[in-house]
Amino acid sequence: MLAQTAVRSASFKNPTPPRPFSAENHELGGAVEFMGAPMSFPRNAEIYGEGESADYLYKVVVGTVRTYKVLADGRRQVGGFYLPGDVFGLETGKEHTFSAEAIAECKVLVIKRSALVALAGRDHDVARQLWTLTGDELRRVQDHILLLIKSAQERVASFLLEMAERVSAGNAVELPMSRQDIADYLGLTIETVSRTLTLLENASTIELSSSRRIVLRNRSALSRLNA
Repeated sequence: MLAQTAVRSASFKNPTPPRPFSAENHELGGAVEFMGAPMSFPRNAEIYGEGESADYLYKVVVGTVRTYKVLADGRRQVGGFYLPGDVFGLETGKEHTFSAEAIAECKVLVIKRSALVALAGRDHDVARQLWTLTGDELRRVQDHILLLIKSAQERVASFLLEMAERVSAGNAVELPMSRQDIADYLGLTIETVSRTLTLLENASTIELSSSRRIVLRNRSALSRLNA
């Protein structure tokens, strides 16, 4: 709540650009960078809470953000992880359905939703990018739902392949989130996640260099589990 209050009091740039947009700035990312106000959040700080008005969109500049919901029985379900360059906080309604927290110290750009929607109404390229981003977020949610009906090995393999694509150019993956975060994202216990990682290592599919650094030794085997 304190973070949301700070967002509301932040100074935002005028949504009407003083110069013509370049081709690069026609993209949504350029619009967010032009219109957004930078804000920093310490580790585990709340960026917005479930049920709060979805008046702003956010773009990660540095760090990693998790979205989550606390279920009726007290369990936490992580909805997604957002890395540098990702935009989050998109909602179809007027309120946030999940809370968002900084996993580690992070910096985000904050933009008024109404300002971006107004710009999209004037600029077809920004409207197209906003529509594409909304569609991508919907597909991510659908993929996550399908992931939760798979076996533990399938879930962990899918997660490792996804993170390898997002955070690494090679086979070594530096995970910014904890194993508890991973467990809450995959709908598993932390013990099941750790046991599954050990099984994959024993099968020479991965190598656990540390608790956060994982080397993918056999992507084909992981892909078969993810099929």
